Amino acid sequence: MAKSLIEELPKILKKGKKEAEKILSDNNLILQANELVLPSKDKNGFFKDKVKSIHGEINFNKAQSNLINQLIYGDNLLAMQALFNETADNPSMRGKIDLIYIDPPFDSKADYRTKVHLQNGDIQQKPTVLEQFAYKDTWKNGTASYLEMMVPRLVLMRELLSEKGSIYVHIDWHVGHYLKVIMDDIFGKENFRNEISWCYTNIGGASKSFPKKHDDILFYSKNENNIFNKQYIPYKKSNKSSGVYKFDELTEEEKQKVYELDKRGKLVEDYWIDLPIVNSQAKERIGYTTQKPEKLLERIIKASSNKNSIVADFFCGSGTTGAVAERLNRKWIMSDLGKPACMITRKRLIDQESNPFLFQSIGDYQKEQYEKSEFKTIRDLSHVVLNLYGAVPFSDNEISGNNLGYVKDGRILVYVDSPSKMTGKNTLIRAQKLRETFKGGWKKVIVLGWNFTQTIGDDIKSLNDKNLEVLVIPPDLLEQLKTKASAKRLIDSGNLRFSSLQYLRLGEVKVNVHDSENERLSVELDNYCLLSPDALPLDDKNKKKLQEVINSDPLSLIEYWSVDPDYDGEVFRSKWQDYRQNTANDNDPFNVIRRAEMIVPKLDRPRKICVKAVDVFGFESATTLTIK
Repeated sequence: MAKSLIEELPKILKKGKKEAEKILSDNNLILQANELVLPSKDKNGFFKDKVKSIHGEINFNKAQSNLINQLIYGDNLLAMQALFNETADNPSMRGKIDLIYIDPPFDSKADYRTKVHLQNGDIQQKPTVLEQFAYKDTWKNGTASYLEMMVPRLVLMRELLSEKGSIYVHIDWHVGHYLKVIMDDIFGKENFRNEISWCYTNIGGASKSFPKKHDDILFYSKNENNIFNKQYIPYKKSNKSSGVYKFDELTEEEKQKVYELDKRGKLVEDYWIDLPIVNSQAKERIGYTTQKPEKLLERIIKASSNKNSIVADFFCGSGTTGAVAERLNRKWIMSDLGKPACMITRKRLIDQESNPFLFQSIGDYQKEQYEKSEFKTIRDLSHVVLNLYGAVPFSDNEISGNNLGYVKDGRILVYVDSPSKMTGKNTLIRAQKLRETFKGGWKKVIVLGWNFTQTIGDDIKSLNDKNLEVLVIPPDLLEQLKTKASAKRLIDSGNLRFSSLQYLRLGEVKVNVHDSENERLSVELDNYCLLSPDALPLDDKNKKKLQEVINSDPLSLIEYWSVDPDYDGEVFRSKWQDYRQNTANDNDPFNVIRRAEMIVPKLDRPRKICVKAVDVFGFESATTLTIK
């Protein structure tokens, strides 16, 4: 007979705390800066480089990374691990965050598919395999698995909180009572402040129980010295009118009836009935399933943080926490595992004309996954990858290092790069040399890579070698290869696909004199090459629909693109952005504009331009061009 969850709770707590302790003692993970976003979305007319006048001089370096708002793509456990990292260039965030709000997933049966809106109709996309595995792991053994996921994360969040910090955990009826017991243990029962009921109305109800019309929010502080600013709502008039009035508008008789008479309004209690959900007609609605209303986050942020406090959300979804924190002059850190969530959040903040923020990912993500796997050497892993591709590995006495194999038909050499490396031009040149010299030479070499340098598209183009092919090892492969047994099952299934690199091509780029101090820069998109539809999580019908778009208008697949008109080769500073749903320039919600026009300061040296694009599936490409 299976043990009850009550019996399992002590084991779950012990295991989760042990995992968190390991992370805290081995926190050498780093965050990789993908983009320093300086919000300036494209509008009609030329964009003038006004970053200095709006935001002040931005001289970003590693030492400033934790002083700028952060949006992080990736597993929040790894994101938090990186935030603890303490180096000379990167101060730790331990004990620095005044408020954490999280809205973790509730439902084991939730449909995490996303819709991609194209001109020829919607495409239903399943989550990436990485997301599928994360959701599957979260609920594989029901509530027990969910709690196993939450415990180490809650322990780390407590360590990130400042001595005056608080955490709000948004939950519903599925797991709330169990999570309350766990949080009593982690944060201390004496630090439990409130169980807030957020009540709402919506359509539908259960057939054999009362309709469920509220969520719970568990509010804990780190200790008794937490920030707390009382919140008030205007009094309602005592007649039949449903209007809300200020205190001064009440009659003397009405004022006498008010409990805890206060000109600021009625003191907010732990039962919130005045904050409606984001309905289909709401102006703030951005089409994200679990989007929470801004007023809800505004109340929480105002209550438990002060101006310039750091506010964090590690399941950020549509980015409501950061959007509200920004408006209330708080600093923020957000992360999410979902690419759609990060794309929506980035666009939302740009639309809001927020302060600069970093868009980051987990540095050495594949390396971390490899170190957690059962593979003891890169050789072992490379042999599995070669077998998955359909190649035969060379024996150890044929080559040292042994990350090479071959395809029997056609004399094709296959080179597997390390998950700890960024595949770039040097790797491609080495593969070319091996093709020419190893064992008498080969007709073709295929490079299989995990991570790629930002300029990989330009590097492939510059080499102009039709007998060199570069393919992407599925980024979630190591999630599927946690054990050697799972590797064997995957090899036997023959279902794994290695996809081509997606890349962006620029068209005409012009730089002309504008005035004595400025130049007029024009950058045009020419083409976008996407991964094969077969490599995406789509059914046959949606693959066909996507292929039609690829054939007719591939640039319509660009979701977002940005330009750094003076790229330093290290940090991409996004000084111009356009994205679908930005109708301020062309009234077309389905397409980005194809040409960026901007006025930028003159340079006394060659201008290096970098352009980044993200497609509707979340894949990112970049290309650079130097103008003398």
